[in-house]
Amino acid sequence: MIPGRLVIISGLSGSGKSTAARALEDEGFFVVDNLPVVLLPQFLKTFEGSAVETDEVAVVLDVRNREFLSECDKILDEVEAFGVEPEILFLDADEIDILKRFSETRRRHPLALDMGVSDGVRLERELLARLRNRATVTIDSSQLTPHQLRARVVGVIAGLEDKSRLTVRVQSFGFRYGLPPESDIVIDVRFLPNPHFDPGLQALTGRDGKVSRYVLEKKECRELMVQLQQLFGFLIPRYRDEGKNYLTISLGCTGGKHRSVAVAEELARTLPAQGLYVKVEHRDVDNEEYVK
Repeated sequence: MIPGRLVIISGLSGSGKSTAARALEDEGFFVVDNLPVVLLPQFLKTFEGSAVETDEVAVVLDVRNREFLSECDKILDEVEAFGVEPEILFLDADEIDILKRFSETRRRHPLALDMGVSDGVRLERELLARLRNRATVTIDSSQLTPHQLRARVVGVIAGLEDKSRLTVRVQSFGFRYGLPPESDIVIDVRFLPNPHFDPGLQALTGRDGKVSRYVLEKKECRELMVQLQQLFGFLIPRYRDEGKNYLTISLGCTGGKHRSVAVAEELARTLPAQGLYVKVEHRDVDNEEYVK
């Protein structure tokens, strides 16, 4: 038996690769951390006839393995020639979040031995640029908790199991807290009437039926949903034909609590189910901070 599936986990230091590896290990993957890249083809060969009870393998490869950066194209080609098509899961994050994480954990950045952490992060991003371009899926963990990142990794990998299916992630967010960096499409719904200014609805969220009806029954929202159905009815088949595996649609309102939540739930419900794996998330729905 050779691995039926090989996921290579890579990305910036501090972006959550260890969390991703643990998530896949809990899902039944055989996980190897920091395997020397030159041993990857040999590792796949020795996998045959081993006592490992799964054919799903995940390998963490990053800048700790310097040979990987110079040999990655060659090694990945060898892996494909061996009969395994690797899926590359690339973890990214913005520099501010990475610096904060290193400051909180007091860990040393692997490239910051003779330079500052900021310089190390920028150098690492340059060194990994080629691999990032080959990634099957990129996840930006900047504003994700470990639990959210874990759920995202499991969801993405599950969505890739059937190559004919397009995974569509519909998420709400608040512009107050910044754009979700992993978005493919961003839709601003701040033009819709705001339940926040209704004393009876302010404490509720767009998942509550009262708020949902308030938003969805407005003439502007009914027209919006018609337009979105036409837009995604046109786009989704073409994304699928192009070979896209993962699509993130982000809908934003001011605080990410009412309008964007209600519209995201309705959009996820009404997207065509055939050939899609649809999931809905609400990034800021539980954030108590709100700017009027």
